[in-house]
Amino acid sequence: MLRSVLSGRIPGSRRAHAANTRRFRSRVTVGAALTAMACASVAASPWPPVPPAVEPGSKGAPGGGFPMRIIAYVASSGTGTAHSFDVRLERRVTSTEVGNGPTGVGAAPDGATVYVANGPSNTVSFIETTHHKVVATVPVGSYPFSATPSRDGDRIYTANWGSDTVSVIDAATRRVTATTPVGELPHSVATLPGDITYVSNSGTNDVTVLSKENRPVARIPVGDFPSGITGTVKGDRVYVANTGSGTISVIDTGTRKVAATWAVGKGPLGLGVSPDGLRLYAADSGDDTLLIIDTSTGRVIGRVPVGKTPQGLALSPGGNRVWVTNEGSDTVSVVSPTTQKVRATLPAGNQPGGGGGGGGGGGAADRGRCPTRRRAARAAPGSDATALRSRWPPCAI
Repeated sequence: MLRSVLSGRIPGSRRAHAANTRRFRSRVTVGAALTAMACASVAASPWPPVPPAVEPGSKGAPGGGFPMRIIAYVASSGTGTAHSFDVRLERRVTSTEVGNGPTGVGAAPDGATVYVANGPSNTVSFIETTHHKVVATVPVGSYPFSATPSRDGDRIYTANWGSDTVSVIDAATRRVTATTPVGELPHSVATLPGDITYVSNSGTNDVTVLSKENRPVARIPVGDFPSGITGTVKGDRVYVANTGSGTISVIDTGTRKVAATWAVGKGPLGLGVSPDGLRLYAADSGDDTLLIIDTSTGRVIGRVPVGKTPQGLALSPGGNRVWVTNEGSDTVSVVSPTTQKVRATLPAGNQPGGGGGGGGGGGAADRGRCPTRRRAARAAPGSDATALRSRWPPCAI
């Protein structure tokens, strides 16, 4: 699954369910960098910053005419690694060992660091993107499922599925400075301007709003089993994927109320907004498609077939590519939103065999038990958090 942040740099369940997890999960983050430098930009992160004036790879790309290099990071729960890919060349660059069962991926606004949430390890790995090396491992709450930086990059927020909390990490000291209780089964985080944070709570079917001081200031009811969440560049809207009800809730951040609910598919999960805010992209895990939605009307204007059980997605800096992670086929689909076609399908890691793999949140070997499936997610309102954790550990977004 994925959240999405994009930037570029110019040169000069608790432990019990984690132990039973066998399915491979992947999350992706897309980064922009010149060929001379590694620089990440999250493709599955909560807000895309202002895109560059030209698309990567074009003649007018910054950096003295050299094409901008796009790097994609995919966390493979089955192997405990984060794989980096050169998107332009469509091949793997390297793999970095992180913690056990990595799922969530985020990136600093300056692209220098990638953050990986390691669910069963209860940690977040800091990867410096120049050499793709882990430079720190930070203990957080139980079963962190996402790692999302603030807009200014000073903090990283983790949604701790196993302890119903959010950990706040100081990016400079690499230490947890606050732990805040939220709703049950927190899944994903969207950060907005002014250090305001929105957290989707799958177990209580709502969204918690955290203040700049990391205090809960509002709870907003949404649909069944809210999972993926993302905000616009301006921060005026937050979109929430309600996997269990096949809808997307549109939250007006001024009133902190749901302004609209769009019926869009069978099981929307990962979300991403185009840099201009005109399009919302959703990975429909129940229909194996990427949904393209007109944000002015809420109407689905495109359905692109991708791999099996798509969960997360990420946008390139200029918005001309959408990366979709396919949990069921262990691949990433690279989609052109303009042509609404898949440009490439890349291997995203190895599916764990036997009892190995150590987690990543996922439904053992039974894909149908994953909460990304409508059948499972519909049970969320009538199930307590403990039952949900044991039956349907979190799926990567």
